[in-house]
Amino acid sequence: MTDRLTDTERNEQIGPLLRSGWKMADGREAIHKTYTFKNFVEAFGFMTRAAIWAEKLNHHPEWSNVYKTVEVTLTTHDVDGLSALDAKLGAKMDKLAGG
Repeated sequence: MTDRLTDTERNEQIGPLLRSGWKMADGREAIHKTYTFKNFVEAFGFMTRAAIWAEKLNHHPEWSNVYKTVEVTLTTHDVDGLSALDAKLGAKMDKLAGG
């Protein structure tokens, strides 16, 4: 079972993501980031690669795509907040996006 991050764990695991462009979502314990790509094909390719990792982690993002922009929100619904899975998937998504 996945556990909700403590304040200390959140600072350690989510802190680096916040420094790389992720933001705390308004009104809930979640993180959000907007990725902008060169075109739709690159955006969709990113989503496809990220989807494979989401399946491997059994942790799925809330996301949307409009043309070259992908909006992502990560939270762990089972714990009603952030978990290590959010930190792992967020870091992986940054790598996949080239960041």
